Amino acid sequence: MKETGKDPGKSGKPRVLVIDDEPRMVDFIKLGLEYEGFEVECAFDGKTGLKMALAEPPDLIILDLMLPGMDGFEVCQRLRTTHDVPVIMLTARDELNDRVHGLDLGADDYLTKPFQFKELAARIRAVMRRKSSLPVEQTGNVKLLQLNDVTLDPNLRELRRGAQTIELSAREFDLLSLLMSHPNQVLTREIILERVWGYDFMGEGNVIEVYVRYLRQKLGEPNLIYTVRGVGYVMRSKPKESLKNEMD
Repeated sequence: MKETGKDPGKSGKPRVLVIDDEPRMVDFIKLGLEYEGFEVECAFDGKTGLKMALAEPPDLIILDLMLPGMDGFEVCQRLRTTHDVPVIMLTARDELNDRVHGLDLGADDYLTKPFQFKELAARIRAVMRRKSSLPVEQTGNVKLLQLNDVTLDPNLRELRRGAQTIELSAREFDLLSLLMSHPNQVLTREIILERVWGYDFMGEGNVIEVYVRYLRQKLGEPNLIYTVRGVGYVMRSKPKESLKNEMD
């Protein structure tokens, strides 16, 4: 099972690792987080940041995209092979493809520079609250989720359909886990955003639709995820003919 952030240190404060090559930005974030009660460590390049994160996983990582030596995408990708530490990515480039790519690699949220500190603080609270509420983090031993021939293993974070193993990003896994935990129950967009992205999520308005489309493509046929227009989504064990015309 992947490792998560370690318990708070002797100070009892949650630990945040900031990886950014701009000293002024690092100071800005560090001072704000320390005022908010966090213990803060800093790295100014990707390789050093990754080494620090692997040696002693913090409770959360703030990761800049454009870094010398190893960019934020690669740091996040390597980190996700062994650790589930929450990651918020920062970038000066407001490109949708960059945001989607970062989220697909396992980032928990994405924030474009420049930003106000209170927005960063809100996103940190949302990500940490969401991570701390996941059953797999609390118990380390969660039963398999199964619907027809689809099996989701929260302990290994592994998806199988029949004999095929399917790779998912961290966000795709969390969304599918939520849907499979409530089979045949319609979940509203508000509930999905709250449970998967957090109360304070401020991203793209169609983010749920985008990730549902990703899941449908990866799961293949027959489709099990249905759109209930004007309400939300449901994962059905027995597809209903009356809902076929409501699928995206």
